[in-house]
Amino acid sequence: MSREYSNNSIKQTDIIQSLERGLAVIQAFSPEYPTLTVSEAAKITELSRPTVRRILLTLEHLGYVTSKNGHFSLTARVLSLGYAYLSSKNIWESAHDYMKDLVNQTNESTSISVLDDTDIVYVARIPTKRIMTISLDVGSRLPAYATSMGQVLLAHLSPPELEAYFQKIELKAFTKKTIIDKSELINRFKEIRDNGWVFVEQQLEEGLSSIAAPIRNAEGKVIAAINISAQAGRTNEKTRKEAFIPLLLQTAIQISKEISKSHHVSHL
Repeated sequence: MSREYSNNSIKQTDIIQSLERGLAVIQAFSPEYPTLTVSEAAKITELSRPTVRRILLTLEHLGYVTSKNGHFSLTARVLSLGYAYLSSKNIWESAHDYMKDLVNQTNESTSISVLDDTDIVYVARIPTKRIMTISLDVGSRLPAYATSMGQVLLAHLSPPELEAYFQKIELKAFTKKTIIDKSELINRFKEIRDNGWVFVEQQLEEGLSSIAAPIRNAEGKVIAAINISAQAGRTNEKTRKEAFIPLLLQTAIQISKEISKSHHVSHL
């Protein structure tokens, strides 16, 4: 960063105060305060209630928060702010070598995705064969609830974030195996958190199965998911449990460590 734009040389007149206040309101939400009223947010940020109210209404209009009975909570769209940082650092480039090793060991495709609103967005992918009727590449979007990576990412949302997700999404069946019952999905998300992975068979498309696991940042927060996708019936349960899942979990850990290392270097 040039000295012209260093913290020591920025003039007060150069600061956009409304943006500063808007970010302060977003940061007021936390695990301790997943939902906030206008009064609560004003107390935390030390801003006036009218100012906080306008900011929250603006954020709601833009899709970054949702409200119910005067209580506001963040939506999954806030994750796009973090994704902008990750993509600007080309952080997923460092994952390619680990993904290639995974493909070489399994002879199946692998991808990494992040959650954006109600969809997953592919940020890295190494295919072996085309096993879907649609073509997937970096930037492709798929409905989160019907995919293995999406279910992993949804499983690690906070309760208010997950409730906001369900309020926005219409659960429709893509195949006979698509889970469209909210309670069943919530129970499944708990299993994912307990197991550390998920196996999804033919929920998005007939003939497609996938295993996914979480990728975490330096703070341990789940920021992405990685999968192994294959034709349904191509692998049996024994192969999945004894070979694919251990390899996938190992790769997820390696990439998470690489992300943590990049985060550390960027702060030196």
